Amino acid sequence: MANPLTRVKSVEQSMADTDEPGHQLRKNLTSWDLMVFGVSVVIGAGIFTITATTAGNKAGPAISLSFIMAAIACALAALCYAEFASTVPVAGSAYTFGYATFGEFLAWILGWDLILEFAVGASVVSKGWSSYLGSVFGFSGGTVDVGSVTIDWGAMIIVAVVTTLLVLGTKLSSRVSAVITAIKVAVVLLVIVVGFFYVKAANFSPFIPPGESGAGAEKSVDSSLFSLITGGGESSYGWYGVLAAASIVFFAFIGFDVVATTAEETRNPRRDVPRGILGSLAIVTVLYVLVTIVVTGMVSYTQLATSAGNGEPKNLATAFALNGVTWAEKTIAIGALAGLTTVVMVLMLGQSRVLFAMCRDGLLPRGLAKTHPRFGTPARLTLLIGLVVFIVAGFFPIDKLEEMVNVGTLFAFIVVAAGVMILRRTRPDLDRGFTVPGGPIIPVLAILACIWLMLNLSALTWIRFVIWMVIGVAVYFLYGMRHSMVGKRERGEVEGVDTVSAGAAASGGPDLSKE
Repeated sequence: MANPLTRVKSVEQSMADTDEPGHQLRKNLTSWDLMVFGVSVVIGAGIFTITATTAGNKAGPAISLSFIMAAIACALAALCYAEFASTVPVAGSAYTFGYATFGEFLAWILGWDLILEFAVGASVVSKGWSSYLGSVFGFSGGTVDVGSVTIDWGAMIIVAVVTTLLVLGTKLSSRVSAVITAIKVAVVLLVIVVGFFYVKAANFSPFIPPGESGAGAEKSVDSSLFSLITGGGESSYGWYGVLAAASIVFFAFIGFDVVATTAEETRNPRRDVPRGILGSLAIVTVLYVLVTIVVTGMVSYTQLATSAGNGEPKNLATAFALNGVTWAEKTIAIGALAGLTTVVMVLMLGQSRVLFAMCRDGLLPRGLAKTHPRFGTPARLTLLIGLVVFIVAGFFPIDKLEEMVNVGTLFAFIVVAAGVMILRRTRPDLDRGFTVPGGPIIPVLAILACIWLMLNLSALTWIRFVIWMVIGVAVYFLYGMRHSMVGKRERGEVEGVDTVSAGAAASGGPDLSKE
C-alpha cells in the first residue's frame, strides 16, 4: 500500500472525478470569460491601494522597476500554470497539480496555502472596498462603533452581495465582472492619460532614493528577510527598498492563477485556459507600469510616504488631489470601488473551487462538495466561505496582511513550476494543450524568481506563514489523511480509477504511489 504522505492522485482519476454525479461543475466559460476573470481580479486592490504607499515608503520613483520585477516572476509562473491547467483541466489549481506530481501531503499543504491566499485576500480587499465606499458617497468609511467593537458594515455588504452572485452561477458572475471590469479599466486609462499632463521630470530625481537603515531591534521583524541576512537593515529606499517593494507589489498581480481554478468549468480548457492566464497578465502588466510612471511623475515620492506618520495611507487619487484635479480624484474612487468589487468576487470564486476539490477528495468533509442541482455551483461551500469572510472582514481588524497573501502565492508558484518538470518526466504521454517553451529553463527561472521575492518579504510574514502551515499539518494528520478518497480506493473501500496503474501503465513509467 502506498505511503499516505506520497500517494498520488493520477490525472485519469482527477478527470474521472469531474463526471461524478452530484459533484459536477457546469462547463460554460470561454477564453474571453477567463480573461475577464483574470483582469477583473488583478486590476484592483494592488494598483488602487498599495502602489502609492509602496512608492512613498519603499522604492520612490523606482517603483516602476519593482513592478517589472514582479511581472517577470509572474510571467514565468504563468507559463507553468498554463501548461499544467491545459494538461489537467480540473478545479483546484495548484492543489490538483501538486496531487498529480508530488503526492497527497504536499497537495494538502498547497491547498491549505491557497485557503490562506484567497481568504485573507478577500477579507483585506473587502475592507478596502468599504473605505472607498465612504470616499465615493462622502462619509467617513463604511464602519460603525458599537461599544468597543468596530463593525465594518461596508465590507459585510459587499461580501454578502458577491456570495449571492457566486451561488447563482459562474456565468452570471463573469457577466457582472465584465461590466465592472470595463469600468475600472477605463478609470486606469484615465489615470494614465490625464495624469500624463501633470508629470514633472523633477519628481523622478532621485530615481532610486538613498537607502535608509533601521534604528532598532523592535522594527527588525518588519525588515525583509534578505536585508536581515545581508545586514541591510530596514528595507526603505535604495536597492533593498526596490527589492522589498517588488515583493509587496507582487500583491497587485495576484489573481491570474485564479483562472486555473476555473479550468473544470471551461468549454475548451486546453486552448482557453492558457489564453486566459497569459492574456490577462499581459494586459495588466502594461497598464501597471504606465500607472506607476505617471503617479510618481505627478508628485514627489515624499508626498506619498506614510511611514513618518504624516496622515492616512495614500492611493492613486492622492496624486490628483495634490495637483488640484478634484474631479479625477472622485472618478478614481468610483473606479476603485468597482475594481475592488470584482476582486472580492474572483478571490472568493477561487477559494470555493480549491475547497471544492479538497472536499471532493475527502481531505475535508466530502458533503461540502455537493453542487447545486439548478445552478451547478458548489453552493454549500460558497455560503460557508461567504460567512467566514463576512465575519472576518466585518469584525476583525486586518492590518499588514497583504504580505501573507504574497508568501502563500509564491510558495504555490514554486511547487507548480517544479511540478511541470516532474510531470513531463513521469507522464510524457499526456496531451498538453500548451507547453512551456525552452525545456526546463523557464520553470527553473520561475522557481528562482519566486524564491527571490519570498526572501524580500518581512521576517514577521515568514513567522505567520510557518504558524499557519503548522496548523495545516495538524489538520491533515487528524482528519485529511484518514478520510482521503485516494486512500479509501487503495483500501478497496470505494470504487474508482486505479490511481496507481492508470498513470504508470499509460506512460510506461514508475509506480509513483509506492514508496
